[in-house]
Amino acid sequence: MLKEPPSGQRQLHTSEIQADLVVIGGGLAGTCCAIAAAREGLKTVLIQDRPMLGGNASSEVRLWILGATSHLGNNNRWSREGGVTNEILEENLYRNRQGNPYILDTILLEKVLEEPNLTLLLDTAVDEVEMVGDEISSVRAFCPQNSTVYRVAAPLFCDASGDGVVAFLAGAAFRMGAEAREEFDEGFAPDDAFGQLLGHSMYFYTKDVGTPVKYTAPSWALKDITEIPRYRQFNTNMQGCNFWWLEYGGRLDTIHQSQEIKMELWKVIYGVWDHIKNSGNFPEAETLTLEWVGQIPGKRESRRFEGNYIISQKDVVERREFPDVVAHGGWAMDLHPGDGVYSKLPGCTQWHSKGVYGIPYRCYYSRNIKNLFLGGRLISASHVAFGSTRVMATCGAGGQAVGIAAALCHEKSCRPADLGEAAAMRELQRRLERRGQFLPGITSEDAADLARNAKASASSTYRLSELKTNKAWVRLDHSWAMLIPLSKGPVPAFSFEVSAEHAGALRVELWKAERAGEFTPEVLVDALEVPFPEGRADVAVRFQAALPEAGYHFVKVCEDPAVRLRVSDQRVTGVVSVSNAYNKAVATSAVQEPPAGIGIDRFEFWLPKRRPEGRNLAMTVEPAVEVFGADNVLSGPARPTVLPNAWVADPADTAPELWLDWEAPVEIGRVVIEFDPDWDHPMESVLMTHPEEVVPFMVRAFELVDGDGNVLHTCAGHHSARFEWNPAASVKTARLGLRIKETAGAPAAVFRFRCFA
Repeated sequence: MLKEPPSGQRQLHTSEIQADLVVIGGGLAGTCCAIAAAREGLKTVLIQDRPMLGGNASSEVRLWILGATSHLGNNNRWSREGGVTNEILEENLYRNRQGNPYILDTILLEKVLEEPNLTLLLDTAVDEVEMVGDEISSVRAFCPQNSTVYRVAAPLFCDASGDGVVAFLAGAAFRMGAEAREEFDEGFAPDDAFGQLLGHSMYFYTKDVGTPVKYTAPSWALKDITEIPRYRQFNTNMQGCNFWWLEYGGRLDTIHQSQEIKMELWKVIYGVWDHIKNSGNFPEAETLTLEWVGQIPGKRESRRFEGNYIISQKDVVERREFPDVVAHGGWAMDLHPGDGVYSKLPGCTQWHSKGVYGIPYRCYYSRNIKNLFLGGRLISASHVAFGSTRVMATCGAGGQAVGIAAALCHEKSCRPADLGEAAAMRELQRRLERRGQFLPGITSEDAADLARNAKASASSTYRLSELKTNKAWVRLDHSWAMLIPLSKGPVPAFSFEVSAEHAGALRVELWKAERAGEFTPEVLVDALEVPFPEGRADVAVRFQAALPEAGYHFVKVCEDPAVRLRVSDQRVTGVVSVSNAYNKAVATSAVQEPPAGIGIDRFEFWLPKRRPEGRNLAMTVEPAVEVFGADNVLSGPARPTVLPNAWVADPADTAPELWLDWEAPVEIGRVVIEFDPDWDHPMESVLMTHPEEVVPFMVRAFELVDGDGNVLHTCAGHHSARFEWNPAASVKTARLGLRIKETAGAPAAVFRFRCFA
């Protein structure tokens, strides 16, 4: 029994922690940063002021994780973020394809708790920093759950707290609101009438309990639903992220007035539910109950801190190349009216770029606090560019970049800005690529990769000569195209089976993007009018063009509602069908038509459909396309870009094998193999369901064997883009093989096969 007599003023229990890196904020950015740093060997502390990880992705807010793929609503093919972000999304798909937010909570927590170098402090809020000159020496944080004050000291800090509490307290330069158009020559910069800040949103879920449920609104709920100009959009099928436009606060201080913003959003939600339940306009709502309402709003924007570079509209639109690129983005520049749900304007205005863009390292550290990294939505960006960089998967990729940069700073005993030196930046980019990060325009030469000196061979190689029909048809209500990698030289002949209501001529065109590695059809290479009879027939397409270089091309079959084409169930890495039927979730037209003078490109959207609907067009190709050889696994990037960059096995090969051969034995202490996780699939984390737990392109079971046929390692049930094997003792061999035992349906494919001493 503890008994204490009366005393003078007492002090709270205090815990002192010394770390290599302190990360403040456990949203996706902070979580990915902390995991990446811990895996690099840094003693890392992650401080999160909420009871769970994930921030806006957590069960407290329930917004889906999304980034460059934009719900398959733009032309950014194979663009999903890699590294830790992808690892989380893949695991969530495998365990939780129905999108239960509580399961995602457990996955995020598991990823953090599995790291021995990582200390997690939940329910702990930082409220003080200690400075030594222009550097942070420690932070003070309080956890009311265990009544403990933590003082955490480190040479390096990352603020990924959303509002930038540590950066603010430390005195880091920041911005809040929209820049004038003139500052960065941003035609899309909003004026005061539109609003200079994005507001908060709050979601709610409903449940059908099978018996009538009454509802009496609280006295403070919104009484007049017509105060919401878009109130006619409400229906009983909407819930969760469909209510992203229940937004408020863009005219207020989105930091210090967050409680007022939350109360207004509650007022709206409970008033909306009163309208649905009691207006008489929704008889189908009789058995619905309000299952869940967000307790905290999802914040979009507050402070943005200044780094040594501020990314802006032209960087996004022009997809400018940066020598210090460490992450990529691809979400639209997505701005919302300041009046939010009460605005008569559309809930958002989105303008896409023609492809993904790189984010420079200089955006990820403070320009005046010398040991402070910036993570998440508070990185160095203008308000317009922030409209794109703010989304969670993009923030997660940036978090991984910061975590690995911190490891390099630790090793070199330097400050974040010092990594801008060319040799240090090349090393940072090499390490990011090793961990699965995609860096647009960068493919690092990794001298440590033993596979660079090996010869790659395979038991078979895929030749794209035919995509067999499943006997189903697609009507040409829209134009369709096959996005196909073609070799330099003459274009092969293509043949499609058509079914026509009457005789006519089918227009078929060959297009490519202006920039290699992008997927917007901008340059017409060739076009044909191919006659066809009434009824069924094979239509042969023989373009006359010769291609000056290899790359992806669109074989486009133009719209004709009187014609149907056969489709195929065959799926192959690096080959996909697209159409110009737009995605209504993120666009209002099949063509992006910006107003004149705002600095945004006009272009067509060419989009794949989600599985299970997303099927290729059935066709034959003569001569066969041969770009899937084993040599592709020796270099990157590990996803389709200019070409597929993958070895793909012949579908008829029942036991595919891939081999690396060296002229002399090498000592192998680590093997990294990168499979195909379908980089095109958005893998939204909550609410939206997915058709499978493992994408059909994935290798599911395999063995690693040496030149004598000895099995070194066996793996079953695999479902991740990256496989890493660290043997207990290094393996000395002149030959290393990958024997594939099972795939998830598509032909076996490998992007990269690396070995390290």
